[in-house]
Amino acid sequence: MKSLKTDAPDILVFDSGLGGLTVFRELVSLLPRARYRYVADDAVFPYGEMPARVLIARVAKVLAPLVDARAPDVVVIACNTASTLVLPPLRAAWPGIRFVGTVPAVKPAAERSRSRMISVLATPGTVARDYTRDLVEAFAGHCEVSLVGSRRLATLAEVFLRGGMLEDADITREIAPCFVERGGRRTDHIVLACTHYPLLLEAFRRLAPWEVEWVDPAPAIARQAERLLIDKGFAALPDARSIDNGQFILTSNRTPDGRLKFLIRAINLEFVKIDTI
Repeated sequence: MKSLKTDAPDILVFDSGLGGLTVFRELVSLLPRARYRYVADDAVFPYGEMPARVLIARVAKVLAPLVDARAPDVVVIACNTASTLVLPPLRAAWPGIRFVGTVPAVKPAAERSRSRMISVLATPGTVARDYTRDLVEAFAGHCEVSLVGSRRLATLAEVFLRGGMLEDADITREIAPCFVERGGRRTDHIVLACTHYPLLLEAFRRLAPWEVEWVDPAPAIARQAERLLIDKGFAALPDARSIDNGQFILTSNRTPDGRLKFLIRAINLEFVKIDTI
């Protein structure tokens, strides 16, 4: 019988920027007793159109000193664009560490759709990957699927979180291709296939031409992290609070400002500077 660990698990959450905070929120809700580090590679943000070879090398370069310094129990790659490429090389490099990727929630959207018309709102990189197209073929063959690669939404979400003002017209322009109406049917589910996009969900709902279900994979990612920790022998203690503040790391070492400054305090993270990567 596997013995239960009573210490707090260590979880590293990684994203190209601030979108992974939407995943972090779900992790803390489900696993409040863990020790957290959140790492945003904002020094080279965004990842959306970065060549595959460059992206793989960059993620490994950022993670290496952090993983080697304090081996986490779970690493969550809270970035769809990165997850489509980096998981196999990361698992090969650190076979003793569990990695959780962020997968576009095509399957649940296709299962729930009544009109059988869904859209996947992603970055250009995620849309272009065979990984994404394989998901559509495997789980949404009975649906008409629109793959929409937005070049601006992730950046707009970062601007918003740092305190900037957004124009409704800019957001409307990016989400408009998701809404398809044909033969009396309409798109009824839109997959948020970038962790930045839930940061703008309130605006999406307000500006949508008709009501749809916006599908966010963050809760499922948190549940997968919990399963991996239980498999490693950690006891589930959902009523306990985190032992200490987590760390919030920006590879640019830029001091958090705007809404971000207050957000990281509210979610019990402490900004720390690191050697420039």
